[in-house]
Amino acid sequence: MKASAFVYPWDVCGDPKAPERIAALGVEQVTLAAAYHSTRALTPRHPRHRIVTAEHAAVLYPPDDRWRGRELRPYPAGDWAPGDAYGEAADALAAAGLDVHTWVVLAHNSRLGAEHRDTSVVNAYGDRYPWAPCIAQPATRAYLVELAAEAAVRPGAGGTELESLGWYGLTHLHAHDKTGGVPLGEAAQYLMALCFCPVCRAGYGEQGLDADGLASDVRAALEPVWQGAPADGDGWSAVEKLLGATTAAATRAWRDGVARTLQETAVAAVRAAAPTGFQVLLHADPVTYHVGANPGVDPAHILSVADGVVVPCADGPGLLTPFAAQRRPDAVIAANFPVVAAMGGAPDALAAGLDRAREHGATEARLYHAGLASDADLAAVGRALAGR
Repeated sequence: MKASAFVYPWDVCGDPKAPERIAALGVEQVTLAAAYHSTRALTPRHPRHRIVTAEHAAVLYPPDDRWRGRELRPYPAGDWAPGDAYGEAADALAAAGLDVHTWVVLAHNSRLGAEHRDTSVVNAYGDRYPWAPCIAQPATRAYLVELAAEAAVRPGAGGTELESLGWYGLTHLHAHDKTGGVPLGEAAQYLMALCFCPVCRAGYGEQGLDADGLASDVRAALEPVWQGAPADGDGWSAVEKLLGATTAAATRAWRDGVARTLQETAVAAVRAAAPTGFQVLLHADPVTYHVGANPGVDPAHILSVADGVVVPCADGPGLLTPFAAQRRPDAVIAANFPVVAAMGGAPDALAAGLDRAREHGATEARLYHAGLASDADLAAVGRALAGR
């Protein structure tokens, strides 16, 4: 089973030992960040630093002239990834014999929301989510499609993995996040993800819904949650119970259509810019109404659009099954395992996880994250991959 490790440019730039250390794990590929959100990252082995603070979402290479005169455009990185940090790291990793694919984060950008307030998702209470661009808005969609094409197709890259190419919601892991005081079930998370910006309000109207009435229904459905009622359960039936089956289906029809067409357009744009044989994968969840870094998709549809998917397997391999059922012979289904023990990963259980993922239809593995992991974590990864 082919394996790829996620890496940031700052894990490699300035550390001449990093490429060989990553190659020695037994991975054939690295998924190297080319466009990424704000973060604070540990670099436990770097000779010059231990903490990297990426202050805002940025591209980690010099953006080209296509953005001239456009209001929405990517932000270059600051001193955490100066110049063409992506290119420098990619060259060093390729020299170590690793295939380099780009890692592109799209609809997750707090600075965009801070500087262009109208681009953000707005919930039923009127609260903005500046980290979550509304993917229904035409200008935002155009920006995301162009960013996907530029950031994905970097010199020498053999493919790309597009993260957050869909709806984002309340869950964010924002700096000093304080939103966990009231536990939200899956249905409440969906209601808190519904957008009520002008474009989405019009979209609900196209589905026969009154946007003001829908917002009122959402607030009423959520009131028991804020008062401490038990979590509403999981599954679409829980959403239908809160909103009613007809109303719930109309919201989902609007949001599913928006996400599908964005995914189709972005993948087409990447392919148009890429050389022959360039691989396009999406980070994805097989339930269309799920939101976040692995946005919900219809497995049959997305596997007809992209070359495959990267699927979260931190909680087991169950999410792989719907994709495996729709897999065509050449499609990639990559099982994504966290391997940083201090961040909830289980590197010592990776070998067993790989076996279970293969049984559920995985064709490849992704390992999060070679730069963040401790020496002990990396040693466990190396043992697991050696036994493949």
